[in-house]
Amino acid sequence: MNIDLTDKTAIITGSTGGIGLAIAAGLARAGARAVIVGRSPESVEAALKKLTDATGRTDIRGVVADVGTAEGCAALVAAEPETDILVNNVGIYGAQEFFDIDDAAWEEIFQVNVMSGVRLARHYARGMRDRGWGRIQFISSESALNIPTEMVHYGVSKAAVQAVARGLAKVLAGSGVTVNSILPGPTRTEGAVEMMRGLAEERGVSATEMEALFLRENRPSTLLGRFADPDEVAAMSVYIASPQASATTGAALRVEGGIVESIA
Repeated sequence: MNIDLTDKTAIITGSTGGIGLAIAAGLARAGARAVIVGRSPESVEAALKKLTDATGRTDIRGVVADVGTAEGCAALVAAEPETDILVNNVGIYGAQEFFDIDDAAWEEIFQVNVMSGVRLARHYARGMRDRGWGRIQFISSESALNIPTEMVHYGVSKAAVQAVARGLAKVLAGSGVTVNSILPGPTRTEGAVEMMRGLAEERGVSATEMEALFLRENRPSTLLGRFADPDEVAAMSVYIASPQASATTGAALRVEGGIVESIA
């Protein structure tokens, strides 16, 4: 399959590392003008260099904005008023005992994981609808269907993301704009590697052994039996952004290694 996104602009939030950076690279290789978004000039500059070196593209742009806030979303919109592809990837997570998750933590995770996508989709979807073509993606998680006891607030926020995606797909029905959510499972991002390293030190095992232990203890239903690579998640994102995926909308697409015990 030859995916050609030439002349399309793609904004990917939270794209200075991990899954977001892999998606930006994949879209750029497919011909899109990628716009990466991060919270600091240093991280954005570093990501721009990585992407330029990896793809050979010289038209990749960067925006410094904290899209976990209304002000940051407004700053991104001011810098990039229109886009053809929007990937709402930015997100935060962290293990925390349910009884210790205070109102501030719930509010923060909703602002970053849910409201960032709501605000940006509210703006960019209008232009896509008017032009008759567009792709909006929300990066959810298998934790939306398999709420983890160690971070209930995260799972709830990702379930909300899927609800937003499904609702917006219905709003944009027949417009030429598709809206989907993507559900990764445990993925070997920088954050996950650091988390495994810390747990490995506590348990007195190697980081590789810790990944296997984590899956066995926390995601025992995995069929893949390993952490995914960010590029494996990015491959789904690139396809869903493509013209070939024009009949896929309102879907929750899983790249979670079979953790979710469901055939639907």
